Amino acid sequence: MSALRRFARAAAIGLLAGAAGAVWSQTGDLARQAAPATAAAQRPELQRLYAGADTIWLDASGRATGNARDALALLADAASDGLDPAAYRAASLASRADGLAGASPDVRRAWDVELSLAMLRYLRDLHFGRVDPKTLGFRVSASRAEAHDIVATLAAAVANRRVAQLRNEVAPGLQQYRELRDTLVRYRRLAQSWPSGHLGAPKASLRVGDPYPDGAALRERLVLLGDLPADAPHAATAVYDAALAAGVARFQVRHGLAADGVLGKATIAALDVPAADRVTQIEFALERLRWLPHPDGRRVVAINIPMFRLWAWNDAAADARPALAMDVIVGRALKTQTPVFADQMRYIVFRPYWNVPRSITRNETLPAIARDPGYLAKHDMEIVQGESDAARVLPPTPESIAMLQAGSARVRQRPGPANSLGLVKFIFPNDDNIYLHSTPAKSLFGRSRRDFSHGCVRVAEPVDLAAWLLKDQPKWTRENIVSAMEGKPSLRVDLTQPVPVLLYYVTAMVSPEDGRLHFAADIYGHDAKLARALAALRDE
Repeated sequence: MSALRRFARAAAIGLLAGAAGAVWSQTGDLARQAAPATAAAQRPELQRLYAGADTIWLDASGRATGNARDALALLADAASDGLDPAAYRAASLASRADGLAGASPDVRRAWDVELSLAMLRYLRDLHFGRVDPKTLGFRVSASRAEAHDIVATLAAAVANRRVAQLRNEVAPGLQQYRELRDTLVRYRRLAQSWPSGHLGAPKASLRVGDPYPDGAALRERLVLLGDLPADAPHAATAVYDAALAAGVARFQVRHGLAADGVLGKATIAALDVPAADRVTQIEFALERLRWLPHPDGRRVVAINIPMFRLWAWNDAAADARPALAMDVIVGRALKTQTPVFADQMRYIVFRPYWNVPRSITRNETLPAIARDPGYLAKHDMEIVQGESDAARVLPPTPESIAMLQAGSARVRQRPGPANSLGLVKFIFPNDDNIYLHSTPAKSLFGRSRRDFSHGCVRVAEPVDLAAWLLKDQPKWTRENIVSAMEGKPSLRVDLTQPVPVLLYYVTAMVSPEDGRLHFAADIYGHDAKLARALAALRDE
């Protein structure tokens, strides 16, 4: 007998006898079976759910009610949300349902409690996710802070005979979640018909007109993925023709590659990723979307880190298309990753100073000064003492360099076109000192992979972002924003209302711009970490 069934039987006996100690003698097993809730939390949950009743899923004759059938259907369909029906013993519960009428009262009650525990776990997983994001370093668990009352939700659904509607009520209300869930169905079918073998890798990148013996296989792959119409005209199958190049370009757009239609090693490697692997990426994305704050109708700025893209919505709960979209540059994959978290943008600074972080001063600036005493002047930098913009400027003497080494002074770069932050920064105060800013290094936005920063996020269209954030302040026209960026003094402008900012990480998403499924490389290895965390849950 499984741990969940053993616990359910003990719980059923305890609920009837009022013997809480007997019910919770197997809490260790339950804690593993019903993560993330603890066993201690589930004692009052079951007591609230049953409220003195012997059973809630069976009628007077011991037969499963319509509510029970709906609950079993939800558990059996858990895979549609990227969850595992086996985690809720869906098949076992369903197989035993028909024989309950002739079973003993104890067996009925144990089955009833087992279904309740399975539903509580399913609803909790569906709403909050299976893994606590904090254990993976993600600080985006606002949905947990909302303290959605899963027990009350389930009890009300049972009382009002609307258990079948629970999935839509509890699942994230994000349109992205619904769209990604729909693509999961398609990619699961695709995985079943995925061709065996790999595409031939040419010695050199192919352009239109080049011979390619695997042209027919490439065409089949592009048609399966939806990047090439099945009736697209084509030349000889052993030639890389214009239709294939157009399909490859569409595929490249969806996979974060340079969309040049050239068939090279990186594109072939992406084309060779099995559809089953893409299914896993979609499932991981659904899990991470369950961690995010639920939409509340306010404006929001969202940055998907591995896709190097920013979107801004006027109404996160309702708007299908973003009001603003632009490319971004994020932190380097190896050493200076951009963290995942949610916060509130509160003000903008035009013509900012760049206050060089201590780590950069220690690892980069001080060695550069040692090699070239004129380094600070060449980069329009200065040594200051104090934390504010009005800090005292120190001459670049050996004494002030020593203060810099000791940490009693700091380096900053003066405002101007060459400033590393560009001409504007967007502040949402946080412990990591992460913010959005413009940049003088515009050429980097032309790269398909854009992890070049020290952790902050560089935006491609800072004027557009500032205009959107300040649109409720009539004074701040585009002309005035540009004037402030090109003026002399540094200027802070507070937003009238804080705007939620979300830095998140999914490697599969339906683009809100073109409505197509996009994939990204797991640049920080977060998918691999999530895979290990989920495997650990299955092994417990």
